[in-house]
Amino acid sequence: MSESSVAHSVATGRQMVIARMSEWLQAGQRVWLCTIVETWGSSPRPVGSWLAIAESGHWSGSVSGGCLEEDLLRRTAEDGPDHPVFVDYGITDDDRDHFQLPCGGRIRLLVEPLQGQSGLDHVNALAGALRDREPVVRRVPLNGIVALERAAVRAGKSVSFDGEQLVHVLQPECRLLLIGAGEVARYVAEFATAAEFAVTLCEPRETFASGWSYDQIPLDRRLPDDLISREFGDAWSGILALAHDPRIDDMGLLAALHSNAFYIGAMGSRKTSEARRERLASLGLDEAALGRLRAPIGVDIPSKTPAEIAISIVADLISARHHLRGAASSL
Repeated sequence: MSESSVAHSVATGRQMVIARMSEWLQAGQRVWLCTIVETWGSSPRPVGSWLAIAESGHWSGSVSGGCLEEDLLRRTAEDGPDHPVFVDYGITDDDRDHFQLPCGGRIRLLVEPLQGQSGLDHVNALAGALRDREPVVRRVPLNGIVALERAAVRAGKSVSFDGEQLVHVLQPECRLLLIGAGEVARYVAEFATAAEFAVTLCEPRETFASGWSYDQIPLDRRLPDDLISREFGDAWSGILALAHDPRIDDMGLLAALHSNAFYIGAMGSRKTSEARRERLASLGLDEAALGRLRAPIGVDIPSKTPAEIAISIVADLISARHHLRGAASSL
């Protein structure tokens, strides 16, 4: 069996921000990283969201629905700070009218400069830790040098400020392995990518793999159990059996249910799902392991078409990710 045609899944929003910052810093540009520290009322982006701005005017990421980015670009172009500073939006009625903050919401941002070799080293160390699937803590003092620590996952707020420094806990991205090519997999990949999951398709069957025409979705030709044990077995991975072929689905599910994956699901009717559970039990899985399997997969809307099934699956994935992040702080 050949190796993957695309080695890595498509970069998510946070990966893209980190990659852009690294490029700008390597080119000798100054960079300002804007982090949402706190919100009150309605906010289009959660605490911890990033917007990175280069002195050239290029930018990556988002801290609002578009109402604040233009002002932040102007601020940094005219007078980018030399040390971390807080910027508040939505404090006054004029603020809310001018920036069109929804529902009278208020947002506090920390704008921190990154520059030179020290800034590049920090960004590259951050990229390396998350690439290695290790949670990290960024410490950003208002007066001092930003620090990065690799740390165990811990419960609590993802972003906090004690009056002297910002503490920002980041977990690795949530990534998905879809087993089996088909229309449901195509829609799940598209919708999940838009929801900032990193997606890879596993399809070892020659007929289905050769007919897969969506080059923007990474395709891996290895067997699912091998792929799960090597790359998709940690607590930030989800495995979805969508092949409708027990030879492939069961192989992947057996490996997945022995892993730490936060989400394990299989497509099929209730009758099909019960038969699948019986087969997996016959292979030695106990009730506790089988209890982790979401089958039939997705939320009950009810869904019929491939797109509807995919929507129900991605909605369930978003809910599971939310609970994962609530149990241990992340972004």
